[in-house]
Amino acid sequence: MSELQQTSAPTLAEKSSTSVGEYFRTYLSRVKQGDIGALPIILGLLVIAVIFQSLNENYLTPRNFVNLIVQMAGITTIAIGVVFVLLLGEIDLSIGYVSAVAAVFMTLRLRPPDGWHWLMAIGAALLFAAIIGLIQGSIITQFRLPSFVVTLAGLMVWNGVVLILIGNGGTVIIQDNVVIGLANHFLTATQGWILAIVIVVLYTLMLLNRWRSRQRRDIVTTPIAVVVAQIVILAVITFAAVYVANLDRGVPFVGVILLLLLVGFTFLAERMKFGRYVYAIGGNAESARRAGINVNRIRIAVFMISATMAGFGGIILASRLRSVDTAAGGGDLMLNSIAAAVIGGTSLFGGSGRVISAFLGALVIASVQSGMGLLGLSSGVKFVVTGLVLLAAVLIDAISRRGRARSGIA
Repeated sequence: MSELQQTSAPTLAEKSSTSVGEYFRTYLSRVKQGDIGALPIILGLLVIAVIFQSLNENYLTPRNFVNLIVQMAGITTIAIGVVFVLLLGEIDLSIGYVSAVAAVFMTLRLRPPDGWHWLMAIGAALLFAAIIGLIQGSIITQFRLPSFVVTLAGLMVWNGVVLILIGNGGTVIIQDNVVIGLANHFLTATQGWILAIVIVVLYTLMLLNRWRSRQRRDIVTTPIAVVVAQIVILAVITFAAVYVANLDRGVPFVGVILLLLLVGFTFLAERMKFGRYVYAIGGNAESARRAGINVNRIRIAVFMISATMAGFGGIILASRLRSVDTAAGGGDLMLNSIAAAVIGGTSLFGGSGRVISAFLGALVIASVQSGMGLLGLSSGVKFVVTGLVLLAAVLIDAISRRGRARSGIA
């Protein structure tokens, strides 16, 4: 018995640790097999930065960096909801005008002399958006209709609702400083540095806690040297971002909102039972149903999340413009929001993707559009370039899926 213990103990120790070399060899092997993660996005962003900086020296400036965060906030927020829908293998085409309905409803409720408190107005608008998601999700599940058709009908219905709510008003100005400040307030330099420290400390505690937990359970884990490197990299990026933002107006308050949303919904998707159910249904709905998952309830909840996040995104966009009008929710908002989720790495086929995909994809789109704006390119060229970027993302997803299938990686 003692001999068995002596031989098994080293095995467990070896099992719970791995060398840095083995870690990177495993990583390279997974990349070759199609599990490329965010690598294309990182390389793409570097290429975008080099190209546009070489064409216009104002691209990599503090002012453009801060503007980029503000510009991408609305699309990122909407795209977070889109990620959950795509994880199910569904689509939501109504998000553009759902965002407009929430923004217009909130703005009208704020109008004096009997204007609501800003918190009540925003809460009611988000509740309105959630009810829209409940209605559309229920129709899709109860009548077994394609989400494409139902949300396409929703697109037209909610466009009409926006026009009815605004009426002949044309443009309605937001008359609440708190709401306007959502996208137009900036942290002081001191507040920015405090935020950076908090982010790095919390990230460090999270990684170390995960590493210790896996060590205690004798599960193969990331080498501590790699964990330290991840912390250092995040710290460098975070402090550099705050430093650059402070050279201009400071860290946008809406950037803090985005950070909280990304952390919260990442926790929901990756650490809670609901998120595991979403991935399971997206992978194989029938298998999920046989495993006892209430597929219809999860599907309805996901469309409610999509509509609610669309509503919040619409409020952020309205805050940035300080008003709403009859064109709210139109243009390329819906296309860019869906494209952001896909470009960031969320699969159109369901079951694959992360919440951070919304941020990464929106960053790519905003970076490209910002660069083209500085160059004074026409709207036609912007549509062509954005479409090609989306096509490239879909092709990369298809190729990586084929590689994972050949290698037996789920």
